[in-house]
Amino acid sequence: MADNPKKKEEIKKGPQINFTHGFPASVEEIIGRSGTRGEAVQVRCKVLEGRDQNKIIRRNVKGPVQIGDILMLRETEIEARPLNRGAGRGSINFK
Repeated sequence: MADNPKKKEEIKKGPQINFTHGFPASVEEIIGRSGTRGEAVQVRCKVLEGRDQNKIIRRNVKGPVQIGDILMLRETEIEARPLNRGAGRGSINFK
């Protein structure tokens, strides 16, 4: 029984990883916490490269973040909804 040469080629190559292009954005301001349990932080960030360069947008970020961090955004057209300041039991104000 002869081995198929195509299968050997695929095994030698290994899996191919494709990454999507990201646009760097610098965190300018931390607005507050969002999400049903406050697990996300809403920030204002300035897009550093791409079509929307120098545009300031509002985004929700999961995980630790501080002013000056660089976020890699998959898209820069869609903006997060503004926080409803007075609503909720444990609304936290970062200002």
